[in-house]
Amino acid sequence: MHHETSLTALPATEVIAETAATLISSRRTILPKRLTLPAPDEDAMAQIFAAAAAAPDHGQLLPWRFVLIPVSERHRLGQVFVDALLERDSTASDLELSRAREKAERAPVLMLAVVDAVCGDPAIDLNERLISAGCAIQNMLLMATALGFGSALTSGKALKSTALRSLFHLSISEHAVCFISLGSVGSTKRTSTRPDAHAFVTTLPRA
Repeated sequence: MHHETSLTALPATEVIAETAATLISSRRTILPKRLTLPAPDEDAMAQIFAAAAAAPDHGQLLPWRFVLIPVSERHRLGQVFVDALLERDSTASDLELSRAREKAERAPVLMLAVVDAVCGDPAIDLNERLISAGCAIQNMLLMATALGFGSALTSGKALKSTALRSLFHLSISEHAVCFISLGSVGSTKRTSTRPDAHAFVTTLPRA
């Protein structure tokens, strides 16, 4: 007789590994335009930020931070997107400017990830700080997935614009890394196939 093995019958480490594998593989990018209300509430956001705090951080520098952009202030970000586009292309059409402005209004929760290149120990270079930020962000995305929400990372040339740096009061040593969008999943599209490990893992050959 065949008996199915339940999670409760597995050793604790196997349960954790199976749960982690399921969570990691279920995370998908849901573009901001496909994210809807309800947004993560205060308790959910607290869990998402607590997950970020568990990221590896060499020297405990806390070189990253996240700036929430309330719905009431999205028009200011929209104007930044317009100004950034005009900074790059003074001949941008009204339609292009409208589309740039609209990008600020899409996700129920929107925040900017910022990394400081010099805070704390200057011997810890920017690459390590960015890796730490990436780990923090991935933890946030996984927690959002576990809570039933969709998420996306977006970037763009506006991140380096004078207007954006001014809006977010970035210091000379700070870098705007990406935007993080969160919300309920309104719709999805077909997901891309993920690579097998052999596509990105090699072994150092013998000398």
